Amino acid sequence: MESNASDRLPTPYRQIRASYDEDTITVYQAYSSTIAIPAVKQQKLNASPDFRFSRMTWVKPSWSWMMYRSGYSYKDARQAHILAIKMKHEHFKHLLSLAVLTHGISTVTPTLEQKGKNANVKVQWDPERTPALGRLPYRSIQIGIPAAVTEEWVEKWVVGIEDVTERAKALKATLDENSDLTIGELIERRLIPEERVYELSEDLRMVLHMNDER
Repeated sequence: MESNASDRLPTPYRQIRASYDEDTITVYQAYSSTIAIPAVKQQKLNASPDFRFSRMTWVKPSWSWMMYRSGYSYKDARQAHILAIKMKHEHFKHLLSLAVLTHGISTVTPTLEQKGKNANVKVQWDPERTPALGRLPYRSIQIGIPAAVTEEWVEKWVVGIEDVTERAKALKATLDENSDLTIGELIERRLIPEERVYELSEDLRMVLHMNDER
């Protein structure tokens, strides 16, 4: 798998690659069964009382980074179900407009309603991974949604929830048998989604420090 990683290697050091269509973009997060199963059934992340609005939620547009973070859903019981969460583009971009990098560079001014509570979305750029979890020489975005924003995200911005755990497990089983499959072959087998560069305005790129080379 490492030798085939270059077929998805972008030129910029920081780049958002995602599965998206004309209306929505997909981000991923892993949850326990007590949260995930009711969430899919009712199409509400907070369908279970185990979901906590007080916690920061980290979502990832990158399927491979989600595989790395959750160990293909095998890492622990709290990440046993991987959910594909759909958001409309305008809401996703608004979320990014609230972002600050995790090293503390502030790029937004809190509104009156936000003063006194942490309303900043957190962003960090971590080394991207191949489907086999090998490290790639460029960085992928993680987005931390804070408690002050979580309720609006859950109630208004999430427009679809799908459990994709079985795809993750099938991917691992396939790679355990044949680690030389290309990205294209994995897409054809529907083991990974097709991800494309997600273009942003120059203003948002500046907010996210996407032109930084470190």
